[in-house]
Amino acid sequence: MPFAERVQETGSIDKEYALELSRATGLDIFKLFYLANFTRVKSRGSKVDLCSIVNAKSGACPEDCSFCAQSVHSRTDVKAYPLITEEKILEAAVSAKKFGAKRFCVVTSGRKVFSKEIEQICSFISDIKNLGLLPCATLGMLSPLELEMLKEAGLHRYHHNLETSEAFFKEICTTHTFREKIKVIEAAKSLGLSVCSGGIFGIGESWEDRIDMAFALKDLRVDSVPINFITPVRGTPLGGSELLNPMEALKIIAIYRLILPESEIRICGGRPNTLRDLNSYIFMAGADGLLVSNYLTTPGRNPEDDLQMIKDLGLEISC
Repeated sequence: MPFAERVQETGSIDKEYALELSRATGLDIFKLFYLANFTRVKSRGSKVDLCSIVNAKSGACPEDCSFCAQSVHSRTDVKAYPLITEEKILEAAVSAKKFGAKRFCVVTSGRKVFSKEIEQICSFISDIKNLGLLPCATLGMLSPLELEMLKEAGLHRYHHNLETSEAFFKEICTTHTFREKIKVIEAAKSLGLSVCSGGIFGIGESWEDRIDMAFALKDLRVDSVPINFITPVRGTPLGGSELLNPMEALKIIAIYRLILPESEIRICGGRPNTLRDLNSYIFMAGADGLLVSNYLTTPGRNPEDDLQMIKDLGLEISC
């Protein structure tokens, strides 16, 4: 790749270079991985940041995101339940800490949590912080006042995915807009909260969409970028989708690392089914963060296998 030296000198790439990289085939893909790995080590070091989540409120979501098994617009077997108890939250958090998670995220379905639930979740956040974990939350389109309440309770990071590019967003969701998502992220950042925002791949988007989202995240200066791959669920509009090819998924990771050299690139949902035997390649492709254990409605890899993988690669778990 003729621009390898420039990438190493500048540490990042523009849209034109990103599109050229997306067309890499054969041995050039491994050159891309080399560049991404080089950038990871230079910008992020050799530590892996682990997080875990709990599905604290499931199903019955009024939004129509076409990939989501928790939407009321889909017909899936996902169980719906209200906000779980503090005891269950703590049980999940303690378990996460045992297998090395540094961060623990409370996730709820729906456009946003109800106002009456915020106080309960603030209590969850305080408990998680007292365990020595960094508390995160995914609670939908909260107002600045609600975000401020959570911050005062000890919230460290707010997670709110863009999901895809602004141009493609209307193809996967019609009940809220890309700009509404931007507004929530900007509100969280204005309060001094760390922000985690990324998207989901394999939902019909183009490479241009993938790259446009990466640069939107770069403009927002988000701290962590979760990369999810679709796990098609029967009963959703995208239930018949095919999994991405593992090498395609790894190219996405590598290009995101090059566009966002200073951000955590965190590999999350869909990892086991999409990457299969190439799970360990995520770090060679530039990732430095991992969601361990189960996802919201689908199972993840055995955390012990992930810990062994990290050790085998000579990487360290971030404390």
